[in-house]
Amino acid sequence: MELGDSTTSVIPDSFMGYRDDLTMQMSMVLDQIRAPLIVPVLRLGVYICLTMSVMLFVERVYMGIVISLVKLFGRKPDKRFKYEAIKDDMELGNSVYPMVLVQIPMYNEREVYQLSIGAACGLSWPSDRIVIQVLDDSTDPTIKDLVEMECSRWASKGVNIKYEIRDNRNGYKAGALKEGMKKSYVKSCDYVAIFDADFQPESDFLWRTVPFLLHNPKLALVQARWKFVNSDECLMTRMQEMSLDYHFTVEQEVGSSTYAFFGFNGTAGIWRISALNEAGGWKDRTTVEDMDLAVRASLKGWKFLYLGSLKVKNELPSTFKAYRYQQHRWSCGPANLFRKMAFEIMTNKNVTLWKKVHVIYSFFVVRKLVAHIVTFIFYCVILPATVLVPEVSVPKWGAVYIPSVITLLNAVGTPRSLHLMVFWILFENVMSLHRTKATFIGLLEGGRVNEWIVTEKLGDLKAKSASKTPKKLLRFRFGDRIHVLELGVGMYLLFVGCYDAFFGKNHYYLYLFAQAIAFFIAGFGQIGTIVPNH
Repeated sequence: MELGDSTTSVIPDSFMGYRDDLTMQMSMVLDQIRAPLIVPVLRLGVYICLTMSVMLFVERVYMGIVISLVKLFGRKPDKRFKYEAIKDDMELGNSVYPMVLVQIPMYNEREVYQLSIGAACGLSWPSDRIVIQVLDDSTDPTIKDLVEMECSRWASKGVNIKYEIRDNRNGYKAGALKEGMKKSYVKSCDYVAIFDADFQPESDFLWRTVPFLLHNPKLALVQARWKFVNSDECLMTRMQEMSLDYHFTVEQEVGSSTYAFFGFNGTAGIWRISALNEAGGWKDRTTVEDMDLAVRASLKGWKFLYLGSLKVKNELPSTFKAYRYQQHRWSCGPANLFRKMAFEIMTNKNVTLWKKVHVIYSFFVVRKLVAHIVTFIFYCVILPATVLVPEVSVPKWGAVYIPSVITLLNAVGTPRSLHLMVFWILFENVMSLHRTKATFIGLLEGGRVNEWIVTEKLGDLKAKSASKTPKKLLRFRFGDRIHVLELGVGMYLLFVGCYDAFFGKNHYYLYLFAQAIAFFIAGFGQIGTIVPNH
């Protein structure tokens, strides 16, 4: 029997004819709606994305100019705000030093609780003028006991440390901080420093921050920079370092230098308690309680100072799962906060019009909304779609020049990783899928709008690698390593790339293939490190 006869016998002629008819009908339908519907909609999408690209481009160039002027003219913090070291007074004694509260919120932090508590207890400050407050929301009784024992150990050394727990996790971190502020001993405190469980401040942190608050009555917050202890752990942590270094080197510095406003990073900062209370204290209405507090304090007329020279060690998420959860919270929260506060900001009478424009347009719209949406919608959806619909074209300045300039400006934050720029672009485009999704959830108050999953931490990686204790690797279930959204976008980009290579004229296929591979790598979970099993 011939092969053709075999095929015919397996697949009836009627079915083959039906398939051909269906294909022809679908082709006719697409041809009929192509000109009146697909082309105009896609063209509109291109115009909207180009507008957003220009907005982001102008914002990045503006910040680049400002940061250059700041560096050129040396506008250091001690020139913008009064700074004078606290001097000893023989008559007043230690009472000349303000009372400082140090809060450490934590939740099942087995790997890092010793590091953070030890660093906080090692802060240099008169022992009778500081209170360490460990806010433990742990649900694991073993970890709870370990944290309490660690606090008792430091208390036995004479450290004024308080171990505080709750019978619920209402409000998550914001709820814990709020409960901590209600304690009777807090009433005597002037300032509160906050450190997440993986943050390790240097011993001179208070000596370098408190004088600014002491001598500048309108200053509410002094924010330090983050220093990543595991940035070289894997390629994914290097990519994170590049994004966050730009945030601290440029965005925070520009906000501090121009409008004395920026988003509080939730940790490694010290607040004036009276400013915190005047702003309404901690609120748990979003997953970005830190940004919420900062915006409300700013609307009350308080000023903020960013100290880029003061660095606090902390840990980056080194598993893709942990990083995805973190980025969901960091993208969803600001969008939801903007929805809740936009009208309040516009009608506020305590700040200037220019500061309102800065907070609404620059801080929220461009950085927290446009930056995420345009990265995914334009470069991963609209631009590839123009390959399939050649009637719609994207000008070269929008497809090549603007993103190239934005990328180069971003490299300012981490010069040592300049050679990884291509990998960073591909990785950021992959993450923009989740950021865009989270942004719309925040704007529309979708189902996961208040989702809070604590970022998993690994602790002192160098010490662990040096120890002789063998590691047991966590065995992932197959479903944990497969991410359907990334694989779906990867298939779309691969298909468009193949079409462009064979039939297209845009020559986008090199980018499309590279970006498709990046989505496949993420989709199959081949990124980040394997978490040690405990």
